[in-house]
Amino acid sequence: MLRIKGILMIISGATLWGATGPLIEYILQNTNLSVPFLLTLRLTIAGIVLLSLLCIKKADVFSIWKQPSSRNQLVLFSVFGMLGIQYTFVAAIEESNAVVATLLQFSAPIFVVLYVSLLHKKLPPGYQVIGIIGTLIGLFLLMTNGNFSNLLVSNKALLWGLALGITFAFYTLYPARLMKEWGVLIVVGWAMLCGGIVLGVINRVWSSNEWSIIVEPLVLSKLVILIIFGTMAFVLFLSSLKYISAVETSILSSVEPLTAMMISALWFGMMLQTVQLYGVLLMIIFVSWLSVGGILKKSKSHQTGVAKNSSG
Repeated sequence: MLRIKGILMIISGATLWGATGPLIEYILQNTNLSVPFLLTLRLTIAGIVLLSLLCIKKADVFSIWKQPSSRNQLVLFSVFGMLGIQYTFVAAIEESNAVVATLLQFSAPIFVVLYVSLLHKKLPPGYQVIGIIGTLIGLFLLMTNGNFSNLLVSNKALLWGLALGITFAFYTLYPARLMKEWGVLIVVGWAMLCGGIVLGVINRVWSSNEWSIIVEPLVLSKLVILIIFGTMAFVLFLSSLKYISAVETSILSSVEPLTAMMISALWFGMMLQTVQLYGVLLMIIFVSWLSVGGILKKSKSHQTGVAKNSSG
């Protein structure tokens, strides 16, 4: 039952996150809201709501600030993890579209592999090299439709996509100990609030002339949906790790780009070309392979060790 619960959580979370992409694209195309203003509102309000709900449930949300190591880690995660992934995701959407941005974050496992390889000062194993090459081929097909001289997105979009992959990798790796000690909801709530405050201060959001835009009923309704979907997506994604493995979570999160593609096709009439679709398929397959390959290798090594012990 718990396993089914975890599977439903990650599918629901991935679907909601996939849906936020086209919604953000619509808001940026049809209003004069800027990326910093939109994200300041999204993160700050979501953080306040999440922490308030925890306080109502009598959760101790302030103790995390009393331990210097946890406090420092939370601040770093808030700025470079939560704010980093949110900002690069929205900026990638602004420079390209929701589908491309959602797929670009699939490059995150490549950066995880490179980080671990540099940390241990050794080349990645064969299955990871295969996964990286396959993912890059898929990304190439998506970005060029198979034509070297025909880049379908701008250089800015590629740079934001690169930053998105790096921040997504950091978001995945960095807060593991923090979340284990303090819980997913407390860490996510504070990270959203702190990230929103930092971005708001940097951009002097209080003096922005964009406040008059958000009172329009249509814009306000879209913002409310965006905040709810985004918050629920983060909570469901991270909470699912309590019930299913990170490998299963990684594979099932491929629902994200599929959701973004379906919504974009229905909402904007945007369809990827045939070669681009092959690229999407390759990316999903090889990103899943990067996740599954390590588990298969460990399982094989374990079985070999058991066999040796039995024969001995």
